[in-house]
Amino acid sequence: MTLTRRNVLTAAAALPLAATMATRARAASHEVTIRNFRFTPATLAVAPGDTVTFTNRDGALHSATSTQAGLFDTGALQAGQSALVTVDFRGDAAYFCKFHPRMTGSLSSS
Repeated sequence: MTLTRRNVLTAAAALPLAATMATRARAASHEVTIRNFRFTPATLAVAPGDTVTFTNRDGALHSATSTQAGLFDTGALQAGQSALVTVDFRGDAAYFCKFHPRMTGSLSSS
C-alpha cells in the first residue's frame, strides 16, 4: 500500500480509538471486600480502564469515598451490597468510609 497524506491522517485519527480499545481489552476486574471494618485488600494496584467492585460484607453501613473530591464514591452500601468503580485516573487515590473515617484504603493506578 502506498501511503498518501490522506492515509496518514486517517491512520493518525484512528490511534486514539485504537488506544481506547486496547485499554478496554486489557482492563481487569478487581474486588475489595469490606469486612470487620476494613477494606481488603487495603491497597490495590490498578490501571486506567480497570474496574473495582467494593462489596460490603459487614452488618454496618459503609462507603468507599475518595479523599480527592469527585474522583469516586460508592455511596452508602448496605450489608451485602456492591458498587462498581471504573478507574479513570493515574496516580494514587486514597479513600475512606464516610461513616467510619478510620477505615482507609488506596488504589494506585499507573
